Amino acid sequence: MKIGIVNESSIALESLRRVLALRPDHAVIWTARDGAQAVALCAQQTPDLVLMDLTMPGRDGVEATRQIMAATPCAVLIVTASVVANAARVFDAMGYGAIDAVDTPVLGPGDLPESAAAFLRKIDTVAKLVGTRRFIPSADTFSDTWIITRRERLVAIGASAGGPAALTAVLSGLPKNFPAAVVIVQHVDVQFAKGLADWLSRDSALPVRMAKEGDRPTPGSVLLAGTNDHLRFISKERIGYTSEPRDQIYRPSVDVFFASVCAHWPGEAVGVLLTGMGRDGAQGLKTLRDKGHYTIAQDQATSTVYGMPKAAASLGAAVDILPLERIAPRLVDTFRHKI
Repeated sequence: MKIGIVNESSIALESLRRVLALRPDHAVIWTARDGAQAVALCAQQTPDLVLMDLTMPGRDGVEATRQIMAATPCAVLIVTASVVANAARVFDAMGYGAIDAVDTPVLGPGDLPESAAAFLRKIDTVAKLVGTRRFIPSADTFSDTWIITRRERLVAIGASAGGPAALTAVLSGLPKNFPAAVVIVQHVDVQFAKGLADWLSRDSALPVRMAKEGDRPTPGSVLLAGTNDHLRFISKERIGYTSEPRDQIYRPSVDVFFASVCAHWPGEAVGVLLTGMGRDGAQGLKTLRDKGHYTIAQDQATSTVYGMPKAAASLGAAVDILPLERIAPRLVDTFRHKI
């Protein structure tokens, strides 16, 4: 990959260069000391990946991410001293299209430390997301009796780059007496999944928490996939986590979750695919529609990254393609007259 680095610290820049040098298939094509310079360099020479710090003079990393994704969209990975300590700003940047976040590697004497190894694993994952296709499960991957009972209602939501802000917009539009369970699969690293749940709770009338093994989705509550394993239905009532398929690039995978909804969920489901890079969720949304469930994809104009919903639209997976501000009202209307 062609990589741009944005960081005001000379020490951090040197550490990032040294770590990236361990992967000869990656090349640093430019470095920037602040967000304004990064925006300009992206316009001159758009990289495959930008490693974006959060705190810099001039435009900070959040604002720089917003401007880059608006003008010269590419993969943006937040690289900051502490993802956990800066969780709120990380989610703000992800709302503008950053695909993930990782702590800045700290190099010392001797062998490569674990922080650098974790950073390289993240870079390798991003490289796969940028450049490859991946396994798409079908409902046949799972086995269970599919029974329709309209008393059970579920909204299954998938999102990636730009997802936190889009999820906030959807959840803030749902009333506290919303009659369906909501389960979300957002591409997010396990280390700040709980922080995302707390962040989403700020603007949601519905309680939001991380999904646990064996949880039962219930009306008026929101469960968020909370590990790097795939969230899926393991029975007609319960959800759980699985490491399979191991070769799935997206972890947790929207496709895996949507397919399990088709195979297990005993009632009415609505599938929603929001902004995101790549194609994860498109085939799963098509499977939901083919099973007779109502499906929605976010439109291009309101998507921070028009990848996943675009793929769904090209497959004919969405019954409706809606701007972000109309998705929550449509969900409310969908269940308003259901018995």
